[in-house]
Amino acid sequence: MKKIIATLMAGIMAVAVLAGCAGEKPAEKNSTPAADSDLAYVQDKGTLIVGITEFEPMDYKNKSGEWIGFDADMAKLFAQELGVKVEFAEIDWDNKVMELDGKTVDCVWNGMTLTDEVKSAMDCSVPYCNNAQVVVVKADAAKKYETAEACQELTFAVESGSAGHEAAKENGFEFTEVKDQASALMEVASGTSDAAIIDSLMAAAMVGEGTGYEQLTYTASLTSEEYGVGFRKDSDLTKKFNEFFKEKTASGDVEKIAKEYKVQAALIEK
Repeated sequence: MKKIIATLMAGIMAVAVLAGCAGEKPAEKNSTPAADSDLAYVQDKGTLIVGITEFEPMDYKNKSGEWIGFDADMAKLFAQELGVKVEFAEIDWDNKVMELDGKTVDCVWNGMTLTDEVKSAMDCSVPYCNNAQVVVVKADAAKKYETAEACQELTFAVESGSAGHEAAKENGFEFTEVKDQASALMEVASGTSDAAIIDSLMAAAMVGEGTGYEQLTYTASLTSEEYGVGFRKDSDLTKKFNEFFKEKTASGDVEKIAKEYKVQAALIEK
């Protein structure tokens, strides 16, 4: 008798389980688990880690040691939008993809040129600034080096893994790789290299009259390019950023920050 009752109870339980399963809705195919969402990952840990190098006027430190600049200030605003704190991590620019994929940083946001290589390795935002790679030389020699052809005899310093590095290779220049664009300028100022290739926005802010490199100037323009922010492949942070940037452009916040760092002329109109 006990065996019969146990068998009946087991049958009732099995029917109940099947009925419960039948009542469940199938999981939506397009739902994104939190584990696969960069947005959820960043919000869960409470920080947005931004990969940068020292690059005035986009990312650089003020006298108090705080990171400021057009990109830095926009990153602070984006983190605020996400409800998290922002952290800036100086990275080896040549290793930016590895840093991103390894989750050492959550985005690369440092006046990054949207090259084919970058766009194939990262999920990239809409472009937000125009830029060019320019040749920087000592001012007293500038008239001799106004074209790429005239610069063939020079030795260059370039940031490893940068658009300037690529421009040097494409033009067949002799060059030395250095840590960042600021180091490339120091090489020219000290006479270790004849010239550097850096972003035009940085050149406008850092060389010439009234800057720390008054003895330097920029001449030939080697490329025409656009800046964007890099996220991990298939990251939902990319869409979030694009929506954020569109909203802040409409509100006037983007132009306000751009004017503070004198890059408003380079903004791409939406």
